[in-house]
Amino acid sequence: MSPADRSTSLTRRTAVAGLVAGGLGASLLAGCGKAARDPRTVVIGASPSGVPFSYVDPFSNRLTGAMVDIAAMLAARLGLVPEFRVVPFAALVPSLTTGRIDLIAAAMLRTPAREALVGFSRPVFAYAGGLVLRADHPGRFADLAALRGMRVGAQIGTRFVDQVHEAGVEQVMTYQGLGDMLRDCVHGRIDAVYGDEPILRTILRVGPRWPLRLVGEFRSPGKEPLCLIGRRDAALIARIDGVLDGPGRRDLAPILHHWRLDEGEGQA
Repeated sequence: MSPADRSTSLTRRTAVAGLVAGGLGASLLAGCGKAARDPRTVVIGASPSGVPFSYVDPFSNRLTGAMVDIAAMLAARLGLVPEFRVVPFAALVPSLTTGRIDLIAAAMLRTPAREALVGFSRPVFAYAGGLVLRADHPGRFADLAALRGMRVGAQIGTRFVDQVHEAGVEQVMTYQGLGDMLRDCVHGRIDAVYGDEPILRTILRVGPRWPLRLVGEFRSPGKEPLCLIGRRDAALIARIDGVLDGPGRRDLAPILHHWRLDEGEGQA
């Protein structure tokens, strides 16, 4: 399915509002046994709440997003049949290493700890962390060091938790998702939210009208590569790299444009 044929619910505020409300997709985690299947099938896991990279559309109840589209495009070029499964973010790597899925297509960044367990494709995108504060919060925040002494939320299992600790921030609150963090920031339970800039930007653009702002002057420690992720001992990643090194690379641009990811900083 081409990006143009996918649901346009990303532009509907109620879609992301329902998604951010939490719980959507947790009940959709399919049984992931190792039953015999067509060898052409590639089982792809994606998290349900990483809009615009991967999320469950509340209207169709199906996975969608930029990484889902990219994985589908690559599977088609390889002559494979993609089978998408909703997997909570924290369960993606365990599901891959135990053989329940063959590929991860989500906003999961490359880290040394993950490299020891799984294999990464050529980058398909690159982005930095973004900082969100209440709209009425005073002051300028140019980097993570400016957050020392503040209560900062970050998503568990992400590179962003490491970055805030490395910057000397002592009060780091970890969450399962960005939506919960943003809601707690609105209610004053935390002072700041640090996470995937494209996801934060999308939620604030099309989600609930929270009194929050994405800090324009903020600069994170650097951009992180976003890749497809497979098992270290599998040939699938090498095949994907072959596509990305060839004509398949140009197929990324229309997908990123469709999901408005070319409006932010830096493609891979």
